[in-house]
Formats: sequence, C-alpha cells, structure tokens
Amino acid sequence: MHFLKTMCLAGTAAIGLGLAAAPVAQADPLASPSMTAPLSANATPFSYDVGSFGKIYVSGQLTGLGYEQRHPVIGDKKSRADLSNAQIEIQKTDGVFQFYVQAGTYSLPSLGTAYIKQSDTPDLTYHYVPTAYVKIVPSANFNIEGGIIPTLIGAEYTFTFQNMNIARGLLWNQEPAISRGVQANITKGPIAASFALTDGYYSSHYATGSTLITYTISKTDTVAFAGSVPFSKTTKSRFATPVTLNNGDIFNLFWTHTEGAWMVEPYLQYGHVPSYSKAGILTSGSTYGAAVLGKYTFNDTFSLAARAEYEGSSGGTSLLYGQKSKAYSLTLTPTWQLKTFFVRGEFSYTGLTKIAPGSGFGSAGTQKKQTRAMIETGVLF
Repeated sequence: MHFLKTMCLAGTAAIGLGLAAAPVAQADPLASPSMTAPLSANATPFSYDVGSFGKIYVSGQLTGLGYEQRHPVIGDKKSRADLSNAQIEIQKTDGVFQFYVQAGTYSLPSLGTAYIKQSDTPDLTYHYVPTAYVKIVPSANFNIEGGIIPTLIGAEYTFTFQNMNIARGLLWNQEPAISRGVQANITKGPIAASFALTDGYYSSHYATGSTLITYTISKTDTVAFAGSVPFSKTTKSRFATPVTLNNGDIFNLFWTHTEGAWMVEPYLQYGHVPSYSKAGILTSGSTYGAAVLGKYTFNDTFSLAARAEYEGSSGGTSLLYGQKSKAYSLTLTPTWQLKTFFVRGEFSYTGLTKIAPGSGFGSAGTQKKQTRAMIETGVLF
C-alpha cells in the first residue's frame, strides 16, 4: 500500500487545479508550498533583496501532532505524540530564472495505515529535501521546471499543513506523491495544462508521463482531468515506491466549487496495474474510488472541513486490504487559526469490507473498522 501523496504545482499552470485551485488558497503571498484553506500561509513572509538577482523569500512550518486510535494496524501504536513538520522553504518567484527548495523533517499520516514517526519518515521516503527545482519562465503563460517536483495526480497535498484535514485519505494512498523529472506548464485563457516526464512513484526509473488539464468554467467552478501512465515497466520497490502502483496507470476527474463560505470538491479515481511476473505481479488488478472534500468557513478564524471516501478493488492483485477488498472513510476537522498560529482537531472513521485474513485492523489484522482522534498545532512562519 502506498502511504504518500502530494499535488503541489508551482507556476502559472497551478491556476484552478483541484483543491489547490480554490481562490482562497491563491490569496496566499507565496504560491509554494501550495495550501488548501482553511489554513493559510504567513501573510508577510521573510524576504531578502539580493540586488539585481531579485528577492528571496523564506518561509516555514513548525508543527506537532498527537493521536489516539482504536484497532491500530499491526505494528502501530494506540497513541502517540510527534513532530509533524519542521520545514523551511527558500524561493525566488520573479524573473526568468526562479527556484524553490523545501527542506526539513516531517511525518505523513494517512487513514487506514500505520503511522510512521517523523524521525524515520524522511529516510523511508523523500529524504530531508523533499522538493527542490529550478524553473525557467520565458513568458507569463509558459514555464518549464525540473528537479524534485510534486506530482500532478490527486486532490490532496503531501504534508499536513498543506491540507484541510490532518491525515491524508484512502484515495491519496493509491496516488504518487513526489517525483523527479521535468514539467512544462501552459495557460491560455480558461485552460491550464501541465505535462511531465518523471520517475513516477520516486523510483529513479524515468519512464512515467503525466498530465493535468484544467478548465475554469466560472469564478466559482473548475473541472480538471489528471492522468499518469508508465511507458515501461520496472522491478524497483521500496517504501515510497510500491512495485504494483509504480507499474500501473492512474486517472482522476475533479470538479471544484467555491462560493461564499463553502468550498466543495468531488473527485473520481481509477487505477489499473497489469501483470508483470518479473516484478512478482502475477495477475492484474484495478482500483476505483470516489471522494467528496469540503469546508465551511464560519468566520476569519474558525472553519470545519470534511471528507468522505470510498475505494474498491478488483482482480487478482492485492491493492488495498487483500484481493477485491473495499474501504470507506469519513473525516471531520475543525480548525482555528490566528495569524501564524493554528490548532485543529480531527475525528476519522475507516471501515473495510472483504478483507484478506490478517490484512485488516487490530493486533491480528481481523478488525474491519478503525476510529482515530487527532490534534495538530503549530506556527506557519
């Protein structure tokens, strides 16, 4: 099972892309790291004027979390307190030559999976510089970037502070997160398009093509399509690179509606993994999911976010909790933020059906439901 995911576009093509496209998020002073309201970045980030080179911005996050859960995954704990982010970003956002570097430590909580503490997560995933790229911007409607870049797939970002829920969801668990490669971004009128050639699920096998195409219908509505397809197969397998998903295709359809105090985004997901005996994939398998994410803003400091999901699987390869297993979840996240300080709670319920023996929750892997209460607090400087 893949535990990692982000969708964090930098550049002009990021306008109107899934949750990242909500107008509230675009009010942040810096486009990266992308953030989905209700949390918002520091309105006055540190900056340094380097003469003719331009202005350098410095931002960051220092956050911690705690949780209590019933029926943890085998090997996980019932409760824990941990550092969720201690990161810093340095970036240049104007001129033909631009760059972005994000460095530090982090944890990546997600529903229905074991929590990996922050002291272990970077070594298992994207190391201590999870994102770093240079970007060439020859015109206002075209740019190209290369390096360690966020994926184009999915509706949720990688790091906790970027999302309206603390833990990522079930659909996120199937999607790529951060990749290495090159990406071109183009905008023309209401259409924004990005095209990338990368190593997919951080595999060092540079043979995955992906795209994200967004159409802005009105000031309140956007629709988008995202897809990722590997052009050749690989046997590469590590924690951040599930060999099944790294050899599969995955697609999304999004609709985002933002009006007044409401923001709602339903989206669909489909994934297919063909058989590849050399990598131990003896039979093909597919996943299909649907989710609705949304939030309601009560006032300038308080809001409530929610997420409902369903994920199913078919075929002979286990892509969830055993062959042909299914899962669903509900998450509620009230959030309070005052300037750079925030605190938020979260309650989630994850249910399973048709699990394989030992693949579910609890000490024996036989439980079919998991509840989790979380709290996160910190500063976004």
